[in-house]
Amino acid sequence: MPRLPRISGNEAVRALERLGFIQVRQTGSHVILKKLTAEGEIGCVVPLRRELKVGTLSSVLRQAKVTPDEFIENL
Repeated sequence: MPRLPRISGNEAVRALERLGFIQVRQTGSHVILKKLTAEGEIGCVVPLRRELKVGTLSSVLRQAKVTPDEFIENL
């Protein structure tokens, strides 16, 4: 598994949008993204910080059911 890069919340949102997620709403500094799949709807929450901690980014990817390799390819 590759090391996750240190990126901002906005960069993470852009990469997830390239993977098919759609920004549904924003509550304060958190963006809620959703994606329709054959299994149902997948949702994830991305905090808009200057730099996301690796653990936070890992948690976002787990919510989104995206592998780190897929995510890094779409940065």
